[in-house]
Amino acid sequence: MSVIKPSLAKGTRDFSPVEMVKRNFIYDTIKTVFRKYGYAEIQTPSFENLSTLTGKYGDEGDKLIFKILNSGDYLKDPKKKSFDFAAEDNSNKLIPLISEKALRYDLTVPFARYVVMHQNDITLPFKRFQVQPVWRADRPQKGRYREFYQCDVDVVGSESLLNEAEFILIYNEALSKLGLKDFSIKINNRKILSGIAEIIGKPDLIIDMTVAIDKLDKIGLDGVSKELLERGFTEQDLEKLRPVILLEGTNEEKLASLKEVLAQSETGLKGIAEIEQVFGYVDSLIAYGLPLTAKLELDITLARGLNYYTGCIFEVKTNEVAMGSIGGGGRYDDLTGMFGLKDLTGVGISFGADRIYDVLEELNLFPASAEVGTKVLISNFDAEAEKYALPIVQQFRNAGISAELYPSSAKLKKQMAYADAKKIPYVILIGGDEIASGELTLKDMESGEQKKLTVLGILELLK
Repeated sequence: MSVIKPSLAKGTRDFSPVEMVKRNFIYDTIKTVFRKYGYAEIQTPSFENLSTLTGKYGDEGDKLIFKILNSGDYLKDPKKKSFDFAAEDNSNKLIPLISEKALRYDLTVPFARYVVMHQNDITLPFKRFQVQPVWRADRPQKGRYREFYQCDVDVVGSESLLNEAEFILIYNEALSKLGLKDFSIKINNRKILSGIAEIIGKPDLIIDMTVAIDKLDKIGLDGVSKELLERGFTEQDLEKLRPVILLEGTNEEKLASLKEVLAQSETGLKGIAEIEQVFGYVDSLIAYGLPLTAKLELDITLARGLNYYTGCIFEVKTNEVAMGSIGGGGRYDDLTGMFGLKDLTGVGISFGADRIYDVLEELNLFPASAEVGTKVLISNFDAEAEKYALPIVQQFRNAGISAELYPSSAKLKKQMAYADAKKIPYVILIGGDEIASGELTLKDMESGEQKKLTVLGILELLK
């Protein structure tokens, strides 16, 4: 039998125990903030029916959905056997014949499906959060993986813009608790973008426009201009668009300029009014003592190329590390309508946990508590010491202190190497003298300091 060289699929990773402690620190911090604002946790399956996911993310997004091949002999069906594999452009026609399911692309569409299926069991507005992996057939690169975790928080059944304001607070509080000190929460409104498409006379090309200008920070103005021309816009259109795309100044100055530009667009003016109301809510909360660490910025180039957004849209970026967005989301009117439940508005945001991990690692922001698994190791020199140590290790565990008893008698050097490798901060040495006196030797692995203490004394110290 040949030996298979172990390897990982591109864009995926293993997580070590040390990494999992850090990842759980991120999840636990974010979940605590979600619960504080009244959100409850749900989970949905890793894969959905392909029909549930397709047509919700735009052409670009649909290409990135991981399809699951049907099990069994999928060419048994005569209709599939006669399929012309050689014909051009037939790959899309083949997919429904051999694949009926797909790994979820995000958590929002499965959430919309969940709401429709459980509409008789939930109370509106329904506030939920979800922390689960998603999959995208994207090109792997720094900060971008094919399998990654999303931390989503959404509310459906409420049109109030107070929800949008609270999401700004959730981002602000969660990221501040994680140790970030310089980050921007960017906000825009799809109605403003629709208004811009209206005034240049291309309302039918709104999606083409948003997909192109959303790439401004990646391909620059020249790249965006080239793509817009390829998508059906003229040089005259670009002359009107450029000043809007390059809008500068304070949030108030940008809004004032947009009011002039969009004076003839009812949709555009509505989008401006919504942004102003969200800013007003946030300002009120700041007046009541809310510390706002984030820079709140109106960014007219923010488009978030997903078709289902209809109102305010968000994106969060850290200014301390070169990294893509670490969060984003927005308002989606009638997303549940695709599943038969009409006129149910929703709004939600997502935290990119994997990118946040990379940021905290690069900035060395994980606290010492996020790097400790086992807190104390009890040595094991012989059968007598092992018997003496068994009730002691249980005492530590009963007190909520993670403790291990080395599983077999071994040389001290080997046991110390084990503690070092696992970054265990304390080791308790139990020999004949310790058993006779009842005072155990506690070694601080970082400083090398040793002291004699009773079990109760050690418990007090470690707590």
